[in-house]
Amino acid sequence: MWFSTWSDLIRILLVGAAAYVTLVFILRASGKRTLAKLNAFDLVVTVALGSTLATIFLDKNVSWTEGAVALASLALLQFLVAAVTTRFGGRAVVTSAPTLLVSQGRILESALRAQRVTKSEVSQAVRSSGIGDMGLVAAAVLETDGTISVVSQQQAGDGSALRDVPNVSTE
Repeated sequence: MWFSTWSDLIRILLVGAAAYVTLVFILRASGKRTLAKLNAFDLVVTVALGSTLATIFLDKNVSWTEGAVALASLALLQFLVAAVTTRFGGRAVVTSAPTLLVSQGRILESALRAQRVTKSEVSQAVRSSGIGDMGLVAAAVLETDGTISVVSQQQAGDGSALRDVPNVSTE
């Protein structure tokens, strides 16, 4: 179908614009964390916000008010979960721990298998950080957001940035 009615198009323009403005307001009010890419939970919230906005735009059965409440609910739930896990612990419930993939230039095969990461992906991350020799890598860590962080031997310092990574020796 190429065209239904003018009223459908006008509804999309009006309700869509109102929903967009509402989402921008909610995002500004809820803070940067709402769209952060810190972990899987944050990604789910971001995708859900986009899906909800699309539903408000296109589904005639969803009013602007219902959509605004849905958007606000997602932002509020994300805020509450982040606040509770920050203040009272329980981070492991909504996010995974970082995983050590390379330690002192040695690739940890069991960690790669457990996280379904290939040596090639680790090598790519090492190269992207400007290191050409795996022996110069103090640590490569699969972060909670799925990225691989690489710390060179030269930049490792006291290792304090690695203290929250299981199986890392900072001594």
